[in-house]
Amino acid sequence: MKTLLSTLFPLLIIFVINLSTVSSSHAQPVLEAESAVTTEGEVTIKGNRIRYEATAGTQPVWNDDGEPDASLFYVYYRRTDVDDVSNRPLVFSFNGGPGSASVWMHIGYTGPKFLNIDDEGHPVQPYGVSDNEHSILDVADIVYVDPVNTGFSRILNEEAERSEFFGVNADIQYLAEWIDNFVSRHNRWTSPKYLKGESYGTTRVAGLAGQLQSSHWIFVNGVILVSPTGMGLEPPAMTPRSEILKLPYYAATAWYHNVLTPDLQQRDLYEILPEVEEFTINEYLPAVARGGSLPAERRDQIAETVSRYSGIDKQHILNHNLTLPTSFYWKELLRDEGMTVGRLDSRYRGIDRQDAGDGYDHDPALTAWNHSFTSAINYYLREELGYETDLQYNIFGPVHPWDRSENNTANNLRRAMGENPFLHVMIQSGYFDGATDYFSAKYVMWNMDRSGKVSDRLRFEGYRSGHMMYLRQEDLATSNEHIREFIRNSLTNGESAKY
Repeated sequence: MKTLLSTLFPLLIIFVINLSTVSSSHAQPVLEAESAVTTEGEVTIKGNRIRYEATAGTQPVWNDDGEPDASLFYVYYRRTDVDDVSNRPLVFSFNGGPGSASVWMHIGYTGPKFLNIDDEGHPVQPYGVSDNEHSILDVADIVYVDPVNTGFSRILNEEAERSEFFGVNADIQYLAEWIDNFVSRHNRWTSPKYLKGESYGTTRVAGLAGQLQSSHWIFVNGVILVSPTGMGLEPPAMTPRSEILKLPYYAATAWYHNVLTPDLQQRDLYEILPEVEEFTINEYLPAVARGGSLPAERRDQIAETVSRYSGIDKQHILNHNLTLPTSFYWKELLRDEGMTVGRLDSRYRGIDRQDAGDGYDHDPALTAWNHSFTSAINYYLREELGYETDLQYNIFGPVHPWDRSENNTANNLRRAMGENPFLHVMIQSGYFDGATDYFSAKYVMWNMDRSGKVSDRLRFEGYRSGHMMYLRQEDLATSNEHIREFIRNSLTNGESAKY
């Protein structure tokens, strides 16, 4: 028996080692530092047939020793009937989170394919994509970029510090270097360049405009901020001023759900919002700034008006010292109907385990979007674009802790505009977005340029939808057309960059 065991034991060790290796290999699929798969396609946009190449691939993030610390997955759409790219705009597109892949704007907004959803943005089956007749590919080539740990992008060097990637300024620095490399590899130095970001992606591209300009000498023509964050200027969340600025959004949401008083409800949304904005700035904000010194009669008047515009009972306004937390609002507005409203898009309704409480169980908007996007992007990348990998496509990836210190991105963007007379900025916001509400976006825009000297290069557009305004078919057409106009208006024709 001892002889038999001594014979079998080495074989057993080899078997265990091999089994461990197979299991480890299966559990840890490897991303190639560099890869590219190119397919051809065509799409009809505004009645014109547009032929294009789609390259799905990876490009490294290099460290100081010239070794790849990480690799970023991207999809690059290039119109193929354009021989001279010196006048062909190139758009770099990012989503936010931080930790979100570029999937949302890729197959939901500006790309040549659009996911299968209904006209208001709700998921439908079967999952998949179809042609996007509103894509901006007719006027610009587009690169959709997944930052580290999102999509198929991954850290390659186990010794690399996470702080090299996961923070406001670290994120901007490595992405600027990546863009510089991409521009060189694809011979796009003479092309007009644009940055487009959504949500936290607006913090990203605002910072990138300054970083590219100051450290890489890449001067961009335009920055498109979709559902922008505060970029270092918006009042911190859950402060009185932050909650006050949300009143116009509350009014829009209450109007949509038909809970305003009849005299307001019968008016169009565009008639109501300017009135609420004026009250917010001229009366509501100064009143709350008085704190406990505000006379009781005036306190009651303010509560009455806030109740009228928000659709929330006056006593709740008084109980919250005249301001309404968003979490309470999403739970309270339709509580009598046993429903909640969404954070990212308050047109969406949800149901909770119980109607009691001060916050909902989940955001019904986000769960609806995860429902439709995840299957669609995996199908599209793997089967239509032919990118083969065992990696999971991270709709949301592990990027925390995220260093949010020294966020000066709005000021950096304004400085870049001051240094670059060609640089234009457009903000796109949904009126029913409760995460990055439209009036706070206006506040940031006003305070980014307090002198008013670059106001002629700032543009604001609002839509009757939420955080992803493009998921509503009517707004998909309008918002893409606004991007076309923005690009055309920011292109130059031999003009000098001077004041």
